[in-house]
Amino acid sequence: MARKKQQKRFEVIHPHCAGIDIGSREHWVGVNPDQSDKPVRCFPAFTEDLVSLAEWLESLKIKVVAMEATGVYWIPLFELLDSRGFEVYLVNSRATRQISGRKSDVLDCQWIWQLMTHGLLRGAFRPADDICSMRSLVRQRAMKVRDQAKTINRMQKALTQMNIQLANVISNIAGVTGMKIIKAIIDGERDPQVLANFRDGRIKADHQTIARSLHGNWRVEHLHALAQEVAAHDFLEKQIAECDRTITQALDRLPVLNHEPTQPTKPLRSPHRSADEQASLHQALVRIMGVDLTAIPTIGIESALVLASEVGPDLSRFPTEQHFSSWMGVAPSTRISGKTLARSCPQGI
Repeated sequence: MARKKQQKRFEVIHPHCAGIDIGSREHWVGVNPDQSDKPVRCFPAFTEDLVSLAEWLESLKIKVVAMEATGVYWIPLFELLDSRGFEVYLVNSRATRQISGRKSDVLDCQWIWQLMTHGLLRGAFRPADDICSMRSLVRQRAMKVRDQAKTINRMQKALTQMNIQLANVISNIAGVTGMKIIKAIIDGERDPQVLANFRDGRIKADHQTIARSLHGNWRVEHLHALAQEVAAHDFLEKQIAECDRTITQALDRLPVLNHEPTQPTKPLRSPHRSADEQASLHQALVRIMGVDLTAIPTIGIESALVLASEVGPDLSRFPTEQHFSSWMGVAPSTRISGKTLARSCPQGI
């Protein structure tokens, strides 16, 4: 009778590790019971308590720390531990839920520690610290651009309520002609012929067509809403310009991979940047990434900036291009169903 093959037990991959359950007010930390008389401790989220947490782990000679990515509460502790030389694994909470076990019998931090001890958790992709800094700036700028787009929609709503059909005769009410006309309306001008004189020569619609679109009812509440949205639009325009300047400074601080100047491979367009600013940004991205990302079809200067800030020049964390495509969420799903299935999010934090 053949003997059954003896099952191998889980090996200890990280003998000196800790698991942390992140919270908004306090963090629970679990370590090996053989290393401490009190293997589970709770630390408040204040900065001095986070320093005490790091010092306690250092006293136990902990080298690897695993924590779940909970909201944004993990960021201060992650940055502190990373600066002190710990190997920090930022784990998607879905990974701990998918592994079956006696999770209900222990605290979350103990369960994270047990899984990490046997190497059952994989850290999410997070670029270098200087790239993370630029990534935050680029995301902040993108949020401001989205907010500005909302103000344009609300401007259009106010114009429509006044039966001002300007959007039907010009392609962009936030362009040169549209903003001149709208600001003149806010300043009190009501004569359609006078307003139509602000027409730019590049506008296809003639003077009389624009004038016909500017007959409205001029109700006070709609004019008030229009004025506030224009003020918000202009304020956000200034904030976007400030983000651009700060991003340029962040790019200058990054290490250079390519010292040779490179000419743009195709026209670069951005609604918030001049041609000189776009060319300067393109040169900086080539120097930092080592390649010209805009040489890829459909990749413009804004998309190249997002790729540089989200990933950075070091792609060693991705063994193959298939892994990178999967992380980006553009790989085809292997699940088959008769209905639409939700796409998974990239494992980057």
